[in-house]
Order: sequence, then structure tokens, then C-alpha cells
Amino acid sequence: MQYLDHFFGYPIPLFVKNVIIGIIAVLVGMLAKFLIHKLFLLLSKWWDSIVIKSTIKHLRHPVGVFIPLLFLNFSLSLMKMDVVYRIPITKTLEVALTATFALILIRIIDVLEDYFFLKYDLNKENNLKERKIRTQLQFVRKFVVSLIILITAAIILLSFESMRKIGAGLLTGVGIGGIIIGFAAQKSLGNLLAGFQIAFTQPIRIDDVLIVEGEWGRVEEITLTYVVVSIWDQRRLILPITYFIEKPFQNWTRVSADLLGTVFLYMDYTIPIEPLRQELTRLLNDSPLWDKRVNVVQVTDTNKDGSIEIRFLMSASNSSRAFDLRCMVREAMITFIQTNFPESLPKTRLEYKDKFTNM
Repeated sequence: MQYLDHFFGYPIPLFVKNVIIGIIAVLVGMLAKFLIHKLFLLLSKWWDSIVIKSTIKHLRHPVGVFIPLLFLNFSLSLMKMDVVYRIPITKTLEVALTATFALILIRIIDVLEDYFFLKYDLNKENNLKERKIRTQLQFVRKFVVSLIILITAAIILLSFESMRKIGAGLLTGVGIGGIIIGFAAQKSLGNLLAGFQIAFTQPIRIDDVLIVEGEWGRVEEITLTYVVVSIWDQRRLILPITYFIEKPFQNWTRVSADLLGTVFLYMDYTIPIEPLRQELTRLLNDSPLWDKRVNVVQVTDTNKDGSIEIRFLMSASNSSRAFDLRCMVREAMITFIQTNFPESLPKTRLEYKDKFTNM
């Protein structure tokens, strides 16, 4: 065994010296990580910034692993060991550093996402701009994270000589297989391109209100391949992202969240219309759901069954308020008619002729 130094007269083996150097490097890295963490904590107290708080939240653990590994990697130059041991240790540290650095990049994206999500808050009455930005950010984030993972995996795999040889053999000898895979991946590529189109042309956005497949719901999530629509009764409708390029659907918040609501009532011909107009005006003025834009009562049709169609048109600042306002007006108007004009409720008329009266 080879000896480099003595401790209290006893020789220190080379292996032990290498271990001591490695432990010291890791401890120095942990100390550097501790000082950086404390510095950010002080900054968060002096400067109330979402970036500082989000950095502490997302980067604390990956940086806490990356810095000691980095110092340990630097300490390898101070260690003396056989090549048979140095190569696998160096390779392991390189793989660990690459993977940890990729994680740090992903967490930095999370920090930026927190900043933009705070800046473009959806909890506004008119949040069209916020929904545009968030839709683009969510798609770009998923794409960039996927790209980082793929590049990291490629770097790690190509760092091994055996993997490079396998890759070269596959590229030169399995051309037909590549064509087959290309055809198989055509659908996934179409989804990805559709995702880019949706993110930047924006037929739908995060938190948009849609009528799709006969269901009313809000866009909850847009991924690289599918869209999640949260239905009003807490179900989730999952649709491929290409659906919103290829098929028609209703978007109630495409331009703004403002919406018109309608209530149809079918009454007898004897119903007076003007009292209904006055009552609707009173109801809307008393309701915080009305945005004071539209207030209309119209007879829109006559039916063969002896009734008329009366449309009550009103407006609200968003679809949820419009729905609640419609329900309130419908209930209140039925009660008003029952109380004041019960004789004008829908009737079924029967005409009877006595055959003997004409004799």
C-alpha cells in the first residue's frame, strides 16, 4: 500500500487521504450553500419581492445539492488514485452535476412563472390580457421543460462511449425503422404543432369559458398534447389539443368576459308587456349581478298553441354572473306574473261546436 503522510507517527493510506479531501470539499460546498441561503433570507426581509421568495422556495434544495457536488468535482484534481477508480467516479459526478443543473434550470423557469403569474393575476373582473399571457406562458414552460429534459438525457447518454456506438449503429443501420417511427409519431407532432398554434393564435386561453361537446366549462389546463376543461359540476373534460383546431366550439370569453343573458317565458296573449318591462328594470337595478349595460323586454315570437314568446335580455360582467342573473330574473318574473297576472299564464283552449245549433 502506498503512503503519503503520517498522523501521530502512523502512516495515512492514500484512500483515507482521498476520503478526507472529498469530505472537506463537501463541507466547504455545504458552507457556501448555507451562506448563499442566509444571504437570500436577508434579502427577502429587506426587499419584499416575489422573485427572492420564489428563488428560496424553488432553488434551495437543487442548489443545496449542486454546490457540494461541484466542490467535490473540483477536489478530484487534488486526489491521487488509479485510473480504474478515477474514471467511474468522474463520470458519476459529471452525470449528477448535469442532472442537477438541469433541475436548477427547470426551477428557474418556475421562479419566472411565479413572477409572471403574480404580475398577470387572473382574479380580475376583465382579465383578457392576463389570460392571453398565461396561456402562452403555460405552453412555453411545458415545451422548454420537455426540451431541457430531452437535451439532458441526450448529454448523459452520449457521454458514454457504448451509447455513442449504439447510436451510430442505429442511425446507419435502421433507416427503415426511423421512417416507421416517424409515421407513428406523426400524430404527436401534429399535437405539438397544434399546441404552438393555440398558444400564439389563442382560439382558447386559460380560464376561457367554453361550450364544447355540449358542456359548459372553463379551460383549466393546456398541455403539449391535450386540454383540460373544468365542467360546472366539477367533472373534467379531456380533449386532444387538435380538437380546438379541427372542430367548432363556442368561446364565450374570446374578446371579453362581458356576456348577454336571455330568459324566455311563454305566456297567454292577454299578458301586458309594459308592467313586465318595469318589473325587469326594478329587478336589475336591485341586483349586484347586473352590469347596467343591457335591459330589454321583447315579444320575439307567437306560437300556434296560443302563447307568445317573451324574451328578457340582460347583461353581466362574466358568464357565471350572467347565469345567476338569468336564474334570478326567471324565478322573480314567474312569481310576479303569478301574483299580478295569473289569468295570463299559458292556457290550453278548446273550441266546442254543437252540431244541433246549425239545424
